Amino acid sequence: MAETKGAKTSMRLAESMLELIQRHGYSGTGLNTVVEHAGAPKGSLYFHFPKGKEALGERAVELAAARFGSLVAGSALESATPGEVVRRVIDALAAMLDDGDFQLGCPVSVVTLEMGARSGRLREACANAFESWIAPVTELLVTHGRPRPAARATATAVVSMVEGAVIVSRAQRSTEPLHCAAQALAVLLDQDTETSS
Repeated sequence: MAETKGAKTSMRLAESMLELIQRHGYSGTGLNTVVEHAGAPKGSLYFHFPKGKEALGERAVELAAARFGSLVAGSALESATPGEVVRRVIDALAAMLDDGDFQLGCPVSVVTLEMGARSGRLREACANAFESWIAPVTELLVTHGRPRPAARATATAVVSMVEGAVIVSRAQRSTEPLHCAAQALAVLLDQDTETSS
């Protein structure tokens, strides 16, 4: 079924919001800028997002979560061990940072830091996004023999470490923190997999 014009406009607005949050933060992204960046008619914003900026921000966070989730899923299909999955994901994130001249960060962490204490709607969207990344990593580790509670704890630590490494990489304008995280996590995950198998 072909995507409707309205659905395409809604997606363009969400994609623009996502990119602008990555570059300028949530607070630094105005709705007029989003409409201009998306090349959308001005009236279309409130038609598609009648609850305004928070609703558009929520959709952008959901879009970011889905894209990162697809990256994890694709890496899992192409890799033999959890450590290799993490390396592939981090290599992709490092390339994104490098290609964007360290201007593009994780929009989920940006929105969490800026709005988590001020907007329950956005905090919940961010919590759901992080959960959508923790859950498949948990399942990957369970598949490789880790007991579920330990897999869940490790998956939470993996996502937290990767998020932190992205922030440090941006601050230092270097992918080294990400690559250090990849190396440490790969050793930990594959060593644990060998131990539990």
